[in-house]
Amino acid sequence: MQRAALLDAARSLLSEGGTEALTFPALAERTGLARSSVYEYFRSRAAVVEELCEVDFPLWAAEVEAAMGQADGAEAKIEAYVRQQLELVGDRRHRAVVAISASELDAGAREKIRAAHGGLITMIVEALGELGHAEPRLAAMLLQGIVDAAVRRIELGAAEEPGVVTEAAVSMVLRGVRG
Repeated sequence: MQRAALLDAARSLLSEGGTEALTFPALAERTGLARSSVYEYFRSRAAVVEELCEVDFPLWAAEVEAAMGQADGAEAKIEAYVRQQLELVGDRRHRAVVAISASELDAGAREKIRAAHGGLITMIVEALGELGHAEPRLAAMLLQGIVDAAVRRIELGAAEEPGVVTEAAVSMVLRGVRG
């Protein structure tokens, strides 16, 4: 239960203040634990980040996959892939993953994030192949680049409303995948 409370506190800290806010003193304060107790659960900030990725990213990816599963046809699956990721931007789990991705982490944590993102890209490769792309994996990576740019735009609180950013990203992706 303490570990779950620490992870929940870490999500909140990352969501509220980015990676700079994720400190062991802040985790201790949020959970009512002594700072030394936090070290009993996690050896470093990177260890907290790694566990958040292990716990949260699969849940987030499952939501994207479920949205795609409800779509009919390759283009609809691609649209669902983009829309669901951008819809999750307001979710604390997603905001934590975005904050984590922007931070300077050790090689192990970065590798876990890369592997999780690779899983997302794999979800869309089949739909791109159905549309006749000669290199569907490359197309998937480029498509994810548009999604990542839209996520950053929404996260920054850009002048545009999130819905406007979402519609622009969906439009760009669908035009791009049609060739």
